[in-house]
Amino acid sequence: MTRATAVPETVTIHVPFRIVKRGGRKEMQLPEGGTPPARADSTLVKALARAFRWKRMLESGEFTTIAELAEREGIAPSYMTRVLRLTLLAPDIVEAILDGKHGPAVTLAQVLEPFPLEWMEQRSSLR
Repeated sequence: MTRATAVPETVTIHVPFRIVKRGGRKEMQLPEGGTPPARADSTLVKALARAFRWKRMLESGEFTTIAELAEREGIAPSYMTRVLRLTLLAPDIVEAILDGKHGPAVTLAQVLEPFPLEWMEQRSSLR
């Protein structure tokens, strides 16, 4: 048999992992010591993008109230207020979310709950 027609042998690799739900989707979680590539949570990233966009729209005077902007966006003012609070997160927390380096406990549901305004307190409460 020549090298060109040889059939490669099958190689089996066993990688222990478990499936966990995170942000409404399932993810593969490697065992301790395994280093998965950082991947941003798209739900959190979208919420941050909306928050900063809405903040710009309010600060520019394009809309005078949250209620007016919420009506245009077709969402409840209370939800918009909770999302707008994300603009108060410490810069390093925002960066970690965008880079996918935030802890697995940091979810959209968690950051939409009231959190401390002091950045040091945020860092300890959002771990």
